[in-house]
Amino acid sequence: MCTQASGKNRLPVVELYTSEGCSSCPPADQWLSQLKGQAAVVQAFHVGYWDQLGWVDRFATPAHTVRQRQVGAWNQQASIYTPQAVLNGQEWKRWGGTVADKDGGPALAQISLHQVGTDQFEAMVTPGPSAPGHWSAYWTVTENGHNSKVRAGENAGEFLQHDFVVRQYVVAGVYTSDARTPQKLAFRSIASSPGHPRQVNLVVFDPQTGKTLQALAAPC
Repeated sequence: MCTQASGKNRLPVVELYTSEGCSSCPPADQWLSQLKGQAAVVQAFHVGYWDQLGWVDRFATPAHTVRQRQVGAWNQQASIYTPQAVLNGQEWKRWGGTVADKDGGPALAQISLHQVGTDQFEAMVTPGPSAPGHWSAYWTVTENGHNSKVRAGENAGEFLQHDFVVRQYVVAGVYTSDARTPQKLAFRSIASSPGHPRQVNLVVFDPQTGKTLQALAAPC
């Protein structure tokens, strides 16, 4: 069974809000694919608010748009947009390059993850002494190697390739920090898709600011 533990430093968390109906999104999708192999939680959240342009993005869900609006509120944005990159909960306007040079500093929480059955996972989260009074977390399952032949809308005629596609997003609640008492989180993932390598991710963050406290990516 798959087992993973976080390190002493904060693992970078990259979120890309993208859409197959957005003509300016493919370059951002291509950049995200270049992050393979880097020590980071990388996630492509597809949103559906451009579907009315003629092409329905099959990877989009309303929950992704809700999360993007929350990110926008944390960052005091007037509106949301695509493509939008977010690093550790903060808007990343000049995205690009690698994330290896994005020093997240010491982790404010520790995570250990164990696979306890087929598509069943448990994690123990222990906030550090410098953690905020409350913390929250979310799970995602991301998959690589997806593609779409777009036949309508702004990207009509394009063959789009996607990695780190968020196929499942589950909010895990809000908890009170206590460095002496680890909190157990349980998660049942969707089944893995043949031919699409996946990662199970857990991100622990400050619910007041969205800033990452620690994260973990497991190729389970």
